[in-house]
Amino acid sequence: MGTTVFERFPPADALIDDALRDTRHATFWLDDIDRPSYPPLRGQVRTDLVIVGGGYAGLWTAVRAKERDPQRRVVLLEAARVGWAASGRNGGFCEASLTHGYENGMNRWPDEMDQLERVGLANLDGIEAAVEKYGMDIDWERTGQLAVATEPHQIEWMHGDGFLDQDAVRAEVHSPTYLAGNWDRRGCAMIQPAKLAVELARVATELGVEIHEHSRVTGLSGKGVQTVTVDGGGVVTADHVALATNVFPSLLKRNRFMTVPVYDYVLMTEPLSAEQRASIGWKSRQGLSDSANQFHYYRMSADDRILFGGYDAVYHFGGKVRAEYEERPESYRRLASHFFTTFPQLEGLKFTHRWAGAIDSSSRFCAFFGLARGGRVTYATGFTGLGVGATRFAADVMLDKLAGAETERTQLEMVRTKPIPFPPEPAAAVGVNLVRASMDRADHNEGRRNLLLKTLDAIGMGFDS
Repeated sequence: MGTTVFERFPPADALIDDALRDTRHATFWLDDIDRPSYPPLRGQVRTDLVIVGGGYAGLWTAVRAKERDPQRRVVLLEAARVGWAASGRNGGFCEASLTHGYENGMNRWPDEMDQLERVGLANLDGIEAAVEKYGMDIDWERTGQLAVATEPHQIEWMHGDGFLDQDAVRAEVHSPTYLAGNWDRRGCAMIQPAKLAVELARVATELGVEIHEHSRVTGLSGKGVQTVTVDGGGVVTADHVALATNVFPSLLKRNRFMTVPVYDYVLMTEPLSAEQRASIGWKSRQGLSDSANQFHYYRMSADDRILFGGYDAVYHFGGKVRAEYEERPESYRRLASHFFTTFPQLEGLKFTHRWAGAIDSSSRFCAFFGLARGGRVTYATGFTGLGVGATRFAADVMLDKLAGAETERTQLEMVRTKPIPFPPEPAAAVGVNLVRASMDRADHNEGRRNLLLKTLDAIGMGFDS
């Protein structure tokens, strides 16, 4: 097998050691922001709609429910703090894609792809309109996203609208690893993800939503009116329930094998000096991602730091979500090495933060939706790392379903169908790790997919980022 550019041109170990020496294990986005607290649920509450989960999916559902019907009583329950998990620690790419990229969508729903692209772009426009309408302070920058080829076989993947040859892509961002690129100028915005969660909660409460933190839901019961029980003795009875727990175990047994938690790792640099900033160009401040199966994503923060994440996607036996999985020195070292291969001119730059989080991965690599309990319970999950924008679309789908409304959204095959579930252990761990190894082999073999990946492609479980 061949080698990748990151293996051909690695930085010195001493450079990596120095860059990581004073890194804190903390989520940069959650530093120094005003995070209002909301009281735990106590006693009994009767409501029209109860939402379980205080991430983007739950918060957008709350906001959109009140926008549709201001008189509707809406209660949102969060087990910890609003935005503490994926919604507060992701890379801050708010993409139009609802299908985890064009190729993944085309492989699954080719007849709908034009429609899915149009609906996804309209959803992103809707987010931008909400940011303006409600004065949401989230560092919104609709600068688009630049995909780059770092190996010769990836160059052909860049062709199409937005294509940049080697000279053009390096004129945008100065990296010796770039061979070509494709810039989608309108399909992605950069945001501060923790601020988005905080601001969505603010907007929701201003619209009349009742938010309760530290209110972990322990049970869901009922055939007609639903009863939600909360740790500590609280009880909510509701006409309708929206489940937005994503990577955490579903309250519906039918969904327990539909997603697996995969850990993703991130580094954040110190602010760049004016000289360092000039050395990399990047004046358009677009999001960046390379094009291997094991890919990196990176972007500038509002204060000119560089977030650099991805590549390793780690599944732990049993599908648990645990804090100890977030500390993985080999992943942080690998990211630091790949960073300095990408930007060797930034030698001497330090990393200040390192963190990780669990992604709710489905076998089709994008969200799925459904109803339960006679149409009184709805859910959306399985966003697989691209939920920042897609959760607003999911909120509208869930509310459409609860209302029994036939809309353009609910008629989409993507919305009407489900992914293939993952097998139970030990088969899940064996399968996930075999796929990961096969993707790594493809990245080292000019993108050629082996029999396992081709078989998964054929049954709808394959993925080509």
